Amino acid sequence: MAIISVSALRGARFPLFTNNPQPFPQFPIPSRRSSKLNFRSKGFTPFARYAQSQQDLFSSRLQDGIENLPKLVEDIVQTSINTGPRGALRLAQGIQAFLGVGGEWLADASKSTNSSAGLPTQMQLGLLSPQYLRRLFERMGATYIKLGQFIASAPTLFPAEYVQEFQNCFDRAPSVPFQEIQAILREELGRPIDSVYEYVDPTPVASASIAQVHAARLKGSQDNVVIKVLKPGIKDILVADLNFVYIVARILEFLNPELSRASLVGIVKDIRESMLEEVDFYKEAANIEAFRSYLEAMGLTRQATAPKVYQHCSTQRILTMERLYGVPLTDLDSISSLVSSPETSLITALNVWFGSLLACETFHADVHAGNLWLLRDGRIGFLDFGIVGRISPKTWTAMEVFLASIATEEYESMASALIEMGATNKDVDVMAFAKDLEKIFSSIQDLDTDLIVATARDTTTNATAVSANVVVDERQMNALFLDVIRVSESYGLKFPREFALLMKQLLYFDRYTRLLAPNLNMLQDQRISIVSNRGSRYKNSFR
Repeated sequence: MAIISVSALRGARFPLFTNNPQPFPQFPIPSRRSSKLNFRSKGFTPFARYAQSQQDLFSSRLQDGIENLPKLVEDIVQTSINTGPRGALRLAQGIQAFLGVGGEWLADASKSTNSSAGLPTQMQLGLLSPQYLRRLFERMGATYIKLGQFIASAPTLFPAEYVQEFQNCFDRAPSVPFQEIQAILREELGRPIDSVYEYVDPTPVASASIAQVHAARLKGSQDNVVIKVLKPGIKDILVADLNFVYIVARILEFLNPELSRASLVGIVKDIRESMLEEVDFYKEAANIEAFRSYLEAMGLTRQATAPKVYQHCSTQRILTMERLYGVPLTDLDSISSLVSSPETSLITALNVWFGSLLACETFHADVHAGNLWLLRDGRIGFLDFGIVGRISPKTWTAMEVFLASIATEEYESMASALIEMGATNKDVDVMAFAKDLEKIFSSIQDLDTDLIVATARDTTTNATAVSANVVVDERQMNALFLDVIRVSESYGLKFPREFALLMKQLLYFDRYTRLLAPNLNMLQDQRISIVSNRGSRYKNSFR
């Protein structure tokens, strides 16, 4: 329900408060002798027609509402039955989280009211302000953390302030006691744990909202592995929460049919499908195997890898994988000790990822530093395939032209590519759109160059100082991305979610570029193969 309220905040206008109020029109006043208003008089004819049209519209909506009400009630009842008693428990937990964050807001508000500046504008929104809504989502757990991450990756659906704030929605959670993990392992394996694993470390390597990971060693082969274990009850929680969100969306569409044009229920269904895929480790295993097959087919196994999946001890709730040893691509000191040229390693990572966009059915859609490593043997390691994207050749062809036009500053081609990607029924003025895009990129270009030069020239700069500059650049690039979305929306464009997912990954790679190879131009360097053979065939169609 919170998400719907957030969406309503964008674009609110109050037409009654204008700088140039128009004079009221003069209408004839009926005679005092007349006991009835003469609606057939010339002055009242527009009002009569308007009233009639509004009455017809109301009658039509009322009729539609009556016809759709049984289906709505049936949906609510069936969804509630499917949710079961878990729904009541989640409601209690939601109230507790609401009270907790509400207490934080009250404490912060009391401090602000004591200052001369008064209550900041954002705080006036209460728990609907970006910061406090993000805190509420984090307290609510797995489902809402994932919803927060969806907001961060969907700038075409949510206001920029919320997209920016939910970039900081951290997926962290207390670990489940090892006894519960052991119970899940025994249940899923169908045999004693020590018949499969020689050793399982009781201290988790990592713990997130949906799963936690334990290091282990296989019996017999002595292979070092990690076991990703779905936390107990997490799927029930996801189903209960998502059912609640679905019911709210259905009721809102019923009360306001205009929302159906934005496919509110359809968006919720997409979110539900995406989240439930994350708790099905069979699907994640299939994603990993597809990526490994791509590496083999392209002869890239000496340059990059993904963990091998051990099928005999993997199920829908546990995933046993080869343990990889390495460091994140943001650890500059460790990377420099492992390879002589961090730039070469970065180029390898870029080429492997770009190549997978069309060579694989899905692409890795979460290449943050925790999932992209430089391994001890010098290869690039891709980890955690729980979040993947799917892109059509048409969208990627347009994306290639968009990226190339950024590098060459060909704004007309950039505008044409964005129009090709964005769904719209309007005729877009390409030249005007191109000029608006040029303004965005011109305003950010000088600051961007200054930051890169400052990093490259200062030979005494340590890794910490470089990282500080990277954070500034990341915010800058995020702002650029959101500006492009904002201007595109003003021309009626609505992009597929894959566009936002791709851009988010490019922002990650931009961060790695500024840290590991500050003089590298990711979009122009001939060593980086962004353009696919299929894309080059159609590239001229955008010019």
